[in-house]
Amino acid sequence: MTHSVLCLGEAVIDFIPVQAEGGAAYRPCLGGSSYNVARALGRLGVPTEYGCAVSTDLFGDQFVAGLTESRVGQRFLQRLEAPSTLGFVSLDQAEPVYAFYDESAADRICEAMPSGLALAGVGALHFGSIALIREPTASAYETLFLREAGGTRLVSFDPNIRASLVRDEAGYRARIDRLLRAADIIKISGADLDWLFPEISHEAAAADWLRHRARVVVITHGKDGVSGWSRVSHAHAKAIPTEVVDTVGAGDSFMAGFLAGLHEENLLTPETLGHPSAAALHQALAYGQKVASATCARRGADSPWREQIAPGGE
Repeated sequence: MTHSVLCLGEAVIDFIPVQAEGGAAYRPCLGGSSYNVARALGRLGVPTEYGCAVSTDLFGDQFVAGLTESRVGQRFLQRLEAPSTLGFVSLDQAEPVYAFYDESAADRICEAMPSGLALAGVGALHFGSIALIREPTASAYETLFLREAGGTRLVSFDPNIRASLVRDEAGYRARIDRLLRAADIIKISGADLDWLFPEISHEAAAADWLRHRARVVVITHGKDGVSGWSRVSHAHAKAIPTEVVDTVGAGDSFMAGFLAGLHEENLLTPETLGHPSAAALHQALAYGQKVASATCARRGADSPWREQIAPGGE
């Protein structure tokens, strides 16, 4: 694939707890789900663009520098005179817990989305996380998502749910359900799936989405590995033991690694994604696990470079 992946969503300064002289402190790190996916893809050698708005403040400058350093294109990036979103992270539970401060933040108020003509050269769009909760940006992203679904570009989706931020639960659930039925590639954690559909088995949910538009569905299970389904194959990849520093950005790194694995197999196009073999699907899942494992061994969402990780998987 020579076309790029365009990642659309929030950019957040994650304040990660660290031990410092005199007690606990917080270290600011670049973050935000789609921002993390974009940087990880760029580091893995996949042609990547990032689309959102970031502030003109000092944090916005850091976001831009992070994209540049990770070789991510910025032709869809907007700079707005508005604050940056700040997220404070607690690591006391199995999954990170966040408190966001985003009133009138740049990545929350942007509504200008690229036209079809502007998307020339883009082969896939990736959406997810709190960008689909916070208005007015959430509605703008949904409109773009549904406009592109079923067209000439793949649409990738990771809900990456932050339930504590949801105020209109019925409306949010309805939105996520619409998007899950329209996406080509779905990656979702077992915990998110249980929150959305507690009465439905994971296998049944995957089968239902595959009866709609999905071509590949991936469900992650933490230490129990990850499973993937297409319309013709199924695969599972084990978790990779690692000395965990923190799990911030692990799911985003897996998402990037999985997309990069599909890219390596020349499967990241509407023409080629339809019928991946079990071996190819496993290869992409295992590569995603390697990228996620390497990220867990670092502080914050600091994903590895391509040359630091072997392609494919066991």
